[in-house]
Amino acid sequence: MGAVTLRAEGLVKEYAGRRGRPPVLAVRDVSLELEAGQTLGVVGESGCGKSTLARLLVGLEAPTAGTVEVEGAPVSAGTTSERRALARRIQLVFQDPFSSLDPRLNVEQALGEVLKVHRLARRGERPDRIAGLLEMVALGPRFAPRYPHELSGGQAQRVAIARALAVQPRILVLDEPTSALDVSVRAEVMNLLIRLQEELSLTFVFISHDLGMVRHISDHIRVMYLGRVVEAGPYDGVLDNALHPYTRALAAAVPVPDPVLEAGRREQEPPRAAAAFAELESGCPYNPRCPLVEDVCRSIDPPLVELAPDHFGACHVAAREASADVGHSS
Repeated sequence: MGAVTLRAEGLVKEYAGRRGRPPVLAVRDVSLELEAGQTLGVVGESGCGKSTLARLLVGLEAPTAGTVEVEGAPVSAGTTSERRALARRIQLVFQDPFSSLDPRLNVEQALGEVLKVHRLARRGERPDRIAGLLEMVALGPRFAPRYPHELSGGQAQRVAIARALAVQPRILVLDEPTSALDVSVRAEVMNLLIRLQEELSLTFVFISHDLGMVRHISDHIRVMYLGRVVEAGPYDGVLDNALHPYTRALAAAVPVPDPVLEAGRREQEPPRAAAAFAELESGCPYNPRCPLVEDVCRSIDPPLVELAPDHFGACHVAAREASADVGHSS
């Protein structure tokens, strides 16, 4: 076991309801631990709380309840110097690089501003540091004078990654870093991230709705649904032996690279219920969509429990089947 570099305990984030509506719980009792050099994949549909979790982990938002620690130091609002110290440890790379880059600054200015604010290089040293950062993300010096609107999506995301790496963080939280890119450049950015992780000994939290991407890069996985973690464990256990019906549905949605097999699989799939994102008064939040729903699922919200070694799930049916398997094996 390596040293735990990122820990969250019981994270809850509640937003006030609009126009008299009840409060919205975007994140509900989420806990995680991540060792240095590893990658935690967080997967789920849009609206499940992944991006809110990312903002909580890096301190951009304060949790309603729960705590976050980065290398043993608590994440909180703190003073300006404390926030800068936190930024030196953990950085967030956003989904859309064009919304995170200042359109008024060219690439050299954007990177230089980070070095200046964090006092990482004197004025005369900045050009060499900027050139090194661009080289690190496979961009040449010709990109330094370009503005965001002069970059492709893949180039802009590389600049955003370079900006995050400028402060030499140990942890990167990557919030859907490839979903806004063309399919042709997604693999390039993924390979860049994997190379950077190896070269710089980085720890990643990789957030995505794409199980293929998550499988490609993750050591451990958390599957989120409506703010909750419904399944967690090593990537191979979660993706190859999914216990929760929601995880199985996500896996079934991943295309098979064979048109004949894919067509046959689609024909055999049962029709899915419409998404039900409304708050339920009781029971498992997935029960309106679940093909395995039972009466207990409509009345009792299942806790996240260990159903197999280091493999956790929040499902009454899976828990019963796991207990039966243990009984048969004994």
